[in-house]
Amino acid sequence: MDSRPVILIVDDEPRSVEVIARVLDEDFEVLTATGAEAALRHLENNWVQVVLADQRMPDVTGVALLAQVRERWPDIARILVTGYTDPDDMIRAINEAGIYQFIAKPWHPDQLLLTVRNAARQFQLQREHDRLSIEMKLLGPTLETRLANRRDRIRQGFHFDTLIRATGSPLDETCRVAAQVATFDVPVLILGETGTGKELLARAIHYGSLRSDRPFQAENCGAIPDELLESELFGHKRGAFTGAVANRVGLLEQADGGTVFLDEIGDVSPAFQVKLLRFLQEGEIRPVGSNESRHVNVRVIAATHRDLGAEVRAGRFRQDLYYRLASMELQVPPLRARPGDIRLLAEVTLDRLCTTHGKAVKGLTEDAIACLEAYDWPGNVRELQNELTRALVLAERDRLGPECLSARVLAGAAQQVGAAPIPGADHGPLRDRVERVEAAILLETLLRFRWNKSKAAKELGLSRVGLRAKLERYGLAPGGATRSH
Repeated sequence: MDSRPVILIVDDEPRSVEVIARVLDEDFEVLTATGAEAALRHLENNWVQVVLADQRMPDVTGVALLAQVRERWPDIARILVTGYTDPDDMIRAINEAGIYQFIAKPWHPDQLLLTVRNAARQFQLQREHDRLSIEMKLLGPTLETRLANRRDRIRQGFHFDTLIRATGSPLDETCRVAAQVATFDVPVLILGETGTGKELLARAIHYGSLRSDRPFQAENCGAIPDELLESELFGHKRGAFTGAVANRVGLLEQADGGTVFLDEIGDVSPAFQVKLLRFLQEGEIRPVGSNESRHVNVRVIAATHRDLGAEVRAGRFRQDLYYRLASMELQVPPLRARPGDIRLLAEVTLDRLCTTHGKAVKGLTEDAIACLEAYDWPGNVRELQNELTRALVLAERDRLGPECLSARVLAGAAQQVGAAPIPGADHGPLRDRVERVEAAILLETLLRFRWNKSKAAKELGLSRVGLRAKLERYGLAPGGATRSH
């Protein structure tokens, strides 16, 4: 089941609906309607968080539709897309329909995405506020204790021990140093490839620190342009730019007293590096469009997949900013450097996926685990999670075997397993190189068909006798065993 926020787009122009949906569909589950009647049916049958409606529609205006939404579903965030920005019209729309924000035409994709993200976040915060208000009324003085217990559960959920690894893992040393760093209120720079779990480590540092009862806010600095990133971090004043119809508190101010995690810090522009350096030096922010500075007290944990030392030497990253961020530097090893962790990671991840998707399996076969351990995982833990999700969806037995794995993983595992027996495969005669490729293809196909030689021979266009001869030639056997020839 899709756990992303649900967004409803209402516009009588199918092309406009298609364009907006394309901008939003990576972050949200998108529903579409070309009229008010279809929109109301969606709202009656789905748990929608945000409605985005065009103002000019033939059957009913956007404001009139959103006024109905306000009356029947007051919690839903309402966004109006309009080509008119007359102040009187905007005030009237706010009074009639309680518009969360206006998006002026022509809109920019980044502005649209940021606006909808903020609206969905507001919806979640409002629901949380309402839930806590109900608990306050029902539980009275016991609520404080309950909230304290909840904070304790969160801390435990992001403790260093919950970073999955086997005994003797290279990640042990990283976690040991991180646990020491956590109690000292200094900036931390986390280095590592994409998908290695840098944000999980940052959360563990936060919940192991003296700031653990204060907010943790995260932002991917490489995902949005400077103008929107400045608004996200520092906030903005009403009227600061087109579409800014209300004041907005930035993430740095929201996290006051807590921690801000700045992911992909190596991707920010030189111009924004200057603004970030000023904040780190003075502890003050100035919202976009404001003349007043505000003091905030946050701990900054940054992360990047880049070699920031090399970026500094190349002149692409400010040296003074680098030293501000890197009071302590932590390196998260890639998954290919942690082969001993793969079995445990796969088992724990698969168990969690079974719960999430409501499909139970007993685990992975030894052949499947051998394939996972042989693959080099360029996408690291995130790629492993995606691979196991795919395998679970395709599973037809109570255990996941190699036949459920993608051709990419099988081929990569086959190349790793088949690398040793063919001497001179990386250089020398063409025959040796061709034999290496042929052995890898044979092994990948046999793994996919669970060593069913009839099916493998049919796919490869070989007879069973011919396939058997090649297996003997290359010493291929179940379990990935090989021998030199």
